[in-house]
Amino acid sequence: MEFYATLGKACDDKKILREMFQYGMTGIRLNSAHESLIEASLQIGRVFKAAEAEGVTADLLIDLQGPELRVGDVKKPILLKEGKSVKLGSEKGDIPMPQLALDLLYPGQEVLIDDSRLKLRTERIIQTEGDDGVHTRSATCEVIRGGVLYSRKNISVTDRSADLPTLTAHDKAQMKLLKQYGVTGVMQSFVRGAGDIQLLKQELQKNDAEDIKVFAKIECKAGYEHIGEITELCDAVVIARGDLGNAFPLWELPKVQKEIAQVCRRLDKPFIIATELLHSMEHVAIPTRAEVSDIYNAVLDGASGLMLTGETAIGEYPVRSMRFLTKTANTALMMSDPKVKELLDLP
Repeated sequence: MEFYATLGKACDDKKILREMFQYGMTGIRLNSAHESLIEASLQIGRVFKAAEAEGVTADLLIDLQGPELRVGDVKKPILLKEGKSVKLGSEKGDIPMPQLALDLLYPGQEVLIDDSRLKLRTERIIQTEGDDGVHTRSATCEVIRGGVLYSRKNISVTDRSADLPTLTAHDKAQMKLLKQYGVTGVMQSFVRGAGDIQLLKQELQKNDAEDIKVFAKIECKAGYEHIGEITELCDAVVIARGDLGNAFPLWELPKVQKEIAQVCRRLDKPFIIATELLHSMEHVAIPTRAEVSDIYNAVLDGASGLMLTGETAIGEYPVRSMRFLTKTANTALMMSDPKVKELLDLP
């Protein structure tokens, strides 16, 4: 079974990385929406050195931006207080938002940010015309669910979607560097159908990198609706529960996860469960009972891999998080062994 961590400041240390490999980590994910291969080159070097020291051949997965809307860069974290108004736009003092996102808004529209941790409701749309005759939009919003806003966090506009290209210019630039940095797998974000996977494979071929594995991230309704054709074309599916939990009512997410897993099993395709496996461990040394049960059940459902995100990228306990992940999963693997089940007279 594969155990992945997400690269970030919390685990950017050779000693920490070595300990994570000792507990069973098999690979690292780099989220290129936050840091490019070039920007993360020193961190990547430390990962491979730590893996070599522990006798591990580590995977390096790069998560492409794909057709996703994100907050722009903010100079410092912004505290959004519930009940207060904020302005979204591109002028000085605004919370930076791409025009594609602003074009989707109307009064009363909800905006979810950072995997729904922040929630805004649009109050007013402001349309302006520049000296060049180009119309731009901004919006004032009420903060419904507050918290701290950081740069480059994902945006979801409820019930609406933008027509975005499969691969951004940034993605294509990363594709040229895959072999140079030892990337073993490319994760295509927000896969909507077979066409997205075909385009990604064409781009890999252009860069003489067709041997690199293709991971299809399912995190929108279109991907869920076309899961069969997507699964047949990719090397592995990633059930990315962050944005997937924005695309559906949260109480439906377990059902959606189970259905995707069922398709993967039927087509004999590996699948990975990602996002908030041990979310509480970003700040607490011990996970919740619900979290370890979630991991255990994901393994019993046939997951071939599990992926930590914020727990290892920004969390306070990256090593302990990996330890709980691998120990819980290995317990489930042991209990799912036919010989063990027979011995314990389990169904």
